[in-house]
Amino acid sequence: MRKSILICAAAALCCALAVFAQRGGPPLSPPAQAEVTIAGKAIGIKYSAPSVRGRQIFGEGGVVSKDSTYPVWRAGANNATALHTDATLSIKGLTVPPGDYTLFVLVNQTPWQLIINKQTGQWGLSYNQAQDLGRVPLDMSKPAAPVETLKYTLTGAGGNGGKLQLEWENYVASVPFTVK
Repeated sequence: MRKSILICAAAALCCALAVFAQRGGPPLSPPAQAEVTIAGKAIGIKYSAPSVRGRQIFGEGGVVSKDSTYPVWRAGANNATALHTDATLSIKGLTVPPGDYTLFVLVNQTPWQLIINKQTGQWGLSYNQAQDLGRVPLDMSKPAAPVETLKYTLTGAGGNGGKLQLEWENYVASVPFTVK
């Protein structure tokens, strides 16, 4: 009887391991976040971080150009990229009140445009332009080397200033902001 129970338990474990192996292990675009506190106020971005994995990401024929929302990019993978701010922000003249927002990026212009959208909680490929709070131009540069995995950073820039930056593939896009 004990031997039968052990055999059944071992078989169940093998089946569970086989299912896990078929699922491919960890997600291809794991959840990530960036956070900063400026003037006592928290600001954060939650996103899923895809990797290049040998693909062309931006430009004609790139992965982003195949999204249903193109030329608006969901600025991440999976669920929409979420911005939370406890403070009123001024981003290149755009006033962003405290609250929750979704970030998108218009990538077919030079420079790219950061889109702050009032709709929240949606899948990343759900974009409603009528919900845009506003758009601001991003400062564009090239990384020293290609960036394999999408990365957002939020940093303080002295006083009430800060910077939002995203890096992926051959692009670095950033924008300064001020906490009011």
